[in-house]
Order: sequence, then C-alpha cells, then structure tokens
Amino acid sequence: MSLKCGIVGLPNVGKSTLFNALSNAGAESANFPFCTIDPNVGIVPVPDTRLNRLAELLNPGQVVPATIEFVDIAGLVKGASEGKGKGNAFLSHIREVDLIVHVVRCFDDDDIIHVEGSVDPERDIRIIEDELILKDLESVEKRAENLRKQSKTGDKKIKHQFEVVEALRLHLEEGNTARTFTADEADKEFYKDLFLLSAKPVLYACNVAEEDINNGNDYVQLVQKVADLFSDNLVTFCAKIEAEIAELEAEEKEMFLEELGVKSSGLDRLILAAYENLGLITYFTAGPKEVRAWTIRRGTKAPQAAGVIHTDFERGFIRAETIAFDEYSDLGSEKAAKEAGRMRQEGKEYVVKDGDVLLFRFNV
Repeated sequence: MSLKCGIVGLPNVGKSTLFNALSNAGAESANFPFCTIDPNVGIVPVPDTRLNRLAELLNPGQVVPATIEFVDIAGLVKGASEGKGKGNAFLSHIREVDLIVHVVRCFDDDDIIHVEGSVDPERDIRIIEDELILKDLESVEKRAENLRKQSKTGDKKIKHQFEVVEALRLHLEEGNTARTFTADEADKEFYKDLFLLSAKPVLYACNVAEEDINNGNDYVQLVQKVADLFSDNLVTFCAKIEAEIAELEAEEKEMFLEELGVKSSGLDRLILAAYENLGLITYFTAGPKEVRAWTIRRGTKAPQAAGVIHTDFERGFIRAETIAFDEYSDLGSEKAAKEAGRMRQEGKEYVVKDGDVLLFRFNV
C-alpha cells in the first residue's frame, strides 16, 4: 500500500521548496506563480527508527522502508475551478490523491510576493477550499440532474438517490465542503464514484520563519483554529531549513536539529502526521536477507496484512507468528523471542498492531 499525498496551496507559499526537500526530485522553485506546470511526483521513505533497530540487530542483505508518494501540484488561485491559472488540470491531479497536504504561508517577507498582496492564512485557506467546492459542485450538479430525470419514472430507489445527491448539491452551494455533509455509508455510495475533492482529508502544513519553528506564531494559531473545526492535523515547518536539512548526511542532520532545539525535522513530522490522518500503521518482516516495513490500515486482520506482501499469502494463510517490536528489540532475535515464549501464534481473526514483527505461514 502506497499513500499518495497532493501538496496544494496558493502560489509562493513554499510548496515546491517543501517538495524538493521531501523527495530531492528537483521540482523548480521560483518567485512567481505557476513555476510548476506539470505535477512532480516523488517517492519518499517513511522515517522509522524501529526499522533501523531491526536492521542493526539482523544486519540483513537489504533494508526496505515503507514509502509515501508526494505530488507537487501547481499553485491554485481564485477562479481555478473555471480554468484560470491552468486550474482545471491542477484540480484533476488532486482528484487522484488520498490526502491533501495544504501548505499555508505563515511568515512575513516583503521579498517574496504573495498572490493576494498580504499574508492572511484564513483567507488563503478559504480560497483553496472554495475552488475545490466549486469544482465538486459541477460534478454533483450533473449527477443530480441525471437522477432528477430518471426519478420521473417513479422508481423509489432512484428517487432516494436523487434526494441524497440534491441535498449534497445544496450543501456545497452554501459553501460547505463535501466532508461535512452528513450521510450514512449506504447513501455515500450514490456519489462515491465522483471522487469529490472537498471530501478528502486535509493536513495543514504551516510554513513559518526560522525563529518560529519551535513555538509557532499568530498565523499558525489562525490555521489551528480552522483545523480544529474539522479535527484536522497541523504541522509546522520552515521550508528554507528543510531544504538545508535535505542536503545533509544522517549524522549531520541529527547535529543540525539538535542545534535548532528540535527532536525531528518538520518533514518527518509531516509524513508521520499523514499516516495518522489516514489511519495507517506499519508492521515488519525481518530476516537475514531483508528487513522490511509494510503499510496497512489500522484494524487490518492477519490474512489481509499478509496479502499486502503477496496475494498467495492471503489466499493460503495458515497462521501468523508475531512478536511486538519492543519485545523483539529487547530480546535481540527471533530465536531469543521463541525461547522466551514471546513469539505468539495468531489466526485469521488476529488484528495486526502497529510495530508487529510478523512471519506468515501459508499453503501455496
């Protein structure tokens, strides 16, 4: 499973600088709107000290981290839903992502142009939100009109579908996001295939000045107020500093962060927050040939977790032999875990936990 995040925001808020730091993919960064015309995509390893510890214990042939995919989408502006600033193309790229990482400018700098002429996080967030809602409204209006025509036949199921989609249309028309629309899971199926932009979960990334990376500022507090309305997560980072960190070796990075007085980089915190937003966890497979991290959704049972490795593992699942990471780390090996009676045998109903070190038994 690979998580796909779309980095969005107004022009000149630090999106491409953030993307460069994340993936070193070389997205152009310039002091004018639309410097990123086509979406740039980067595959980034998920930071996990547990994986490093397992590698230290086993000294395997290779170490494979879980990954996260970031798409750098060009800056949106007012009117993007109508095609302004290449808006239609950019909005279509957002449709394909699992999570929206909304970069918000939370610093003052007269040398960096703001497309709206001033720094105002609440206004900036609303501009992007409105464009997503307007684009969704186009899709929902078409669906509602089709269902309205079909409902004239008297079919009660079609009539109910029309009522649900029409209620959603009115909800969007009032300036509300699709994710705040109340509907049960069965009713959501009537418009699920529209992949509404404003229905996607959001992670706010506040780009602050260097002096504000530890404590934030008044701008960040404004973003937090918006995030709290939807129970969204928020991460602060300094794009300039993250770009510098990305060029450092692991040991140098650790020293640099220590000098700044922070435990982890903003990018590491952003990636972990993205995982949390989507309810994702990590389990490990560990052996002399390979130590690897695997991504699954929280609540996944053992056979389905095995299926992430290969469909044959799920199809022929017999059992899972598992030990919690902390116990594995303390005991030092699978052999020691078995001797200590800490290696458990789990069946098809076992719900995999974050940090489980697993060995699957299956029939071919």
